[in-house]
Amino acid sequence: MKILFVCLGNICRSPIAEGVFKSLCEQEKIECLVESAGTQSYHIGESPHRYSILVCNEKGIDISEQRARKFKLEDIEHFDKIYALANDVYDEIKKISGNQFNENKIELFLHQAYPNENRSVKDPWYGNLDGYYEVFDEIKFGCEAILQYHKKFV
Repeated sequence: MKILFVCLGNICRSPIAEGVFKSLCEQEKIECLVESAGTQSYHIGESPHRYSILVCNEKGIDISEQRARKFKLEDIEHFDKIYALANDVYDEIKKISGNQFNENKIELFLHQAYPNENRSVKDPWYGNLDGYYEVFDEIKFGCEAILQYHKKFV
């Protein structure tokens, strides 16, 4: 199983999702390639946001070695499933993908947790540390739902 989590800049939400999902897979002893990316190139090569790192560290997850990268067309072929953390990110993936867009492969991150509600994980970038804790909890809940879904096929 190869999974990619995508947000806007790949320093706040998607690195948390990558770290949380990897941790859950390790706990369940499920082999899985997990990565994250952003639809924009603002932060390519940078570490996750300091608050993302801090919140994850407090939960026993180290994401400090991750580096931001941009979502690319080849990701559609390489990954089994791509999760967009927000509606605007989903739309951007669709635009980047063009005629290679595959709605069976690409879905909103919170779809498994809240089917048919088209929910986005809010972007904590403009807020304070408290917002990162809220986002972590929502991402963990979403990752647990995604893992439960994928366990049916492992």
